[in-house]
Amino acid sequence: MSEQQMPSYPVDDTNRVKRRHQRAHYDHATVHAVLDSATLCHVSYVIDGQPYCTPTLFWREGTTLYWHGSSASRMLRSLSEGQPTCLTVTHLDGLVLARSAFHHSADYRSVMAFGHARLIEDPAEKERALVMMVDRLFPGRTASLRPTTEQELKATSVVTMEIEKASAKIRAAGIIDDEEDYALPIYAERIPVHTLIGAPEPDGRLVAGVTRPATLSGFSAGRRLDEALTEAYAASYPAGS
Repeated sequence: MSEQQMPSYPVDDTNRVKRRHQRAHYDHATVHAVLDSATLCHVSYVIDGQPYCTPTLFWREGTTLYWHGSSASRMLRSLSEGQPTCLTVTHLDGLVLARSAFHHSADYRSVMAFGHARLIEDPAEKERALVMMVDRLFPGRTASLRPTTEQELKATSVVTMEIEKASAKIRAAGIIDDEEDYALPIYAERIPVHTLIGAPEPDGRLVAGVTRPATLSGFSAGRRLDEALTEAYAASYPAGS
């Protein structure tokens, strides 16, 4: 199936990639893959004419995005009113050193998702969302934790946004120089960039005999974070979404 035949987000002036349009992808599979291999996003919105951009943890279910924050958050209070919102994610994959300053670049994967955010008010829906906030990263972990208290539930808000439009933009080309520049005696290279998981640091106040559960084996030292997150997402939503 070609990208044009895959389920895709509608394209208009809001999400159409205008510069380097050949790097654009609007199909669900590409957009979702970039989202699911990340855990930190930036949410942009406007309050009284002033633009803001807030970093926060997020996750996806189907074509719906979720993120959380303090109930006292200015962002959450504003977005609960159904304000137009843009959520972005970016992975830096490499630094590109070419033979001219003009062609220095970076390899990356990014997504811009647009919609209207709403605050989750239903207690059962909110509680389920907060479970997935943890289990999306660490499948099944919530079941092993102490129950969330009523005060903790009140102190935390969850926002959801149906993805109305989205676009992914990906550069994975490495070095691209003007043809005549390849003959110049100038060094060029691509520097791969990855976020790697470090060695676990167990809490110093663990009860004697408590060991790291096997369910965390995906987050092993030296592994790429985006790969671990993609694997965790697939485990949390095995039916696919």
